[in-house]
Amino acid sequence: MGTRGLVDGAVLLLGGRSEIGLEVARRSAPGRVVILGARRSDELAEQCAEIAAAGASAVHTIEFDADDTASHPALLEKVAAEHGRIGIAVLAFGVLGDQRRAEKDPAHAVAILHTDFVAQASVLTVLANLLRAQGEGQLVVFSSVAGARVRRANYVYGSAKAGLDGFVSGLADALHGSGVRLLLVRPGFVIGRMTEGMSPAPFSSTPGQVADAVVKGLHRGAGRIWVPRVLQPVFFAMRLLPQPIWRRMPR
Repeated sequence: MGTRGLVDGAVLLLGGRSEIGLEVARRSAPGRVVILGARRSDELAEQCAEIAAAGASAVHTIEFDADDTASHPALLEKVAAEHGRIGIAVLAFGVLGDQRRAEKDPAHAVAILHTDFVAQASVLTVLANLLRAQGEGQLVVFSSVAGARVRRANYVYGSAKAGLDGFVSGLADALHGSGVRLLLVRPGFVIGRMTEGMSPAPFSSTPGQVADAVVKGLHRGAGRIWVPRVLQPVFFAMRLLPQPIWRRMPR
């Protein structure tokens, strides 16, 4: 494998209803087997049809519960055994949660952290070992600008993304030289189902725009991307803001 282009093999999307994840799968589907993982996987007919129409050679579904970390090793090993080598694995599951509720209800705070950090770390550890054994593969993980400097307005979700960002950065270093490439995506506000009812933040993007950036990043062998790119210098500057000002920053 070279350092550029999409790795051959099946596309595995964990988070089979994710708008961004489906857009990435659709763009990388032609001629490939695509596997969609989600809870209630028997209700993914619409998503399967969308991926099939994009040119996938076959589309399969698997029952995937991100929070059931004990099930991850056997499930993902079964995917590799039944569908052949995994070329691209996209982790597109996650929750925003309710910040106000999380501040009062520790169980809700823990649930957000479990799905957005612990479950991701579990899946990534299993997949990294599977792909390392293959000798190649590509992993796509979605962090967020919310984790670049955690804000008062969404600190539970933001801290989960900050932890994930750190975990992925370290994992990418651990995978260096193994043939496995890891792409860390840091989107800003994405206008879609997950943020419905919320006012768009500056430098917002759509799921399609994020997916375009992801596929371009995979093709060129990038290690991390910001979507849109202007967010990188913006957040570099934001890290320098004094804490009293940062404390009053909105979402």
